[in-house]
Amino acid sequence: MVRVYRNEDVRRIIAFIPKGHRHVRILLEFVDGAVVIQEATAAAIVRAYMNVVTHPFKRAVELVSQRVSGQKEGYAEYQLLETGRSEEEIFSQLESILEPNKS
Repeated sequence: MVRVYRNEDVRRIIAFIPKGHRHVRILLEFVDGAVVIQEATAAAIVRAYMNVVTHPFKRAVELVSQRVSGQKEGYAEYQLLETGRSEEEIFSQLESILEPNKS
């Protein structure tokens, strides 16, 4: 099941660096639970968002987790990278994922 959270469903967001760590974590606290995402995930979300919102025509981008080698120092072994799938393919899959939530 896919959950869609509206702004009023978000209690708070906290960005923090845990003691003994170097990278940011983000706590997303919702009315029905909470999620903590790591910096690499937050950065990927920002990249995807900026890729769509600042492009004059682009309406969708898909990132998937891929294990990479030879990455720059400080980068995670697994990265969320663009797939290159067409917007039509992405929207088609989105319809099948989100359709059960329509009521």
